Amino acid sequence: MQEQGNQGSPVPPPYPHPIIAREGWPFLGIAGVVSLAVNFFCGLMWALPFWVITLFILQFFRDPGRAIPDDPQAVLSPADGRIVAVEKARDPYLERDSLKISVFMNVFNVHSNRSPVDGTVKQRWYHAGSFLNAALDKASLENERNALWLQTRSGADVTCVQIAGLIARRILCYVDRGAALERGQRYGFIRFGSRVDVYLPPDAEVKAALGDKVFATETILARLSGHG
Repeated sequence: MQEQGNQGSPVPPPYPHPIIAREGWPFLGIAGVVSLAVNFFCGLMWALPFWVITLFILQFFRDPGRAIPDDPQAVLSPADGRIVAVEKARDPYLERDSLKISVFMNVFNVHSNRSPVDGTVKQRWYHAGSFLNAALDKASLENERNALWLQTRSGADVTCVQIAGLIARRILCYVDRGAALERGQRYGFIRFGSRVDVYLPPDAEVKAALGDKVFATETILARLSGHG
């Protein structure tokens, strides 16, 4: 069952473009200029497909502010999308048994990635790989991916993995080992359809179910038990 946490007050955006993601401005600028040029020289009918592309780029790179649930033990969704896996699995990065929750993003979701917990980045791994449909289970181990090991203040270990998809060709991650992240803090972006896997301690209490529609920062995926 999907759970929305108690809504706290919206946090100030930690980056300078809170409505349209900074990653989208080059694409939006080029598309806008082309659309205007075709519109001016050839007329609206010829320019209409280019305006449609511009609007698609605009919606793809939207990046609205989000409110953070008050619960400090909550594991928040790192991305907008749909839950495609809630299962016991082996964390391939920390070599441990874990609870795995996966969020699949289609091209109409917001693609900004946000930290699921308050914690310190203990390690970061990048793996080149394939570009299979990110909704498939094997995408977790075969696709291009970037993983962060986050350790909370209470000592819980959380692994958050950005995974490229069938169309996605660029994973962006702006933090590295030693960085301190807060719940809901923006740390990366994946362009054009992808997936994020979260590996949690096996005793975490699941709050989201297969098929749920989730929203980055605002949806609680699980709750951590006491650690440390």
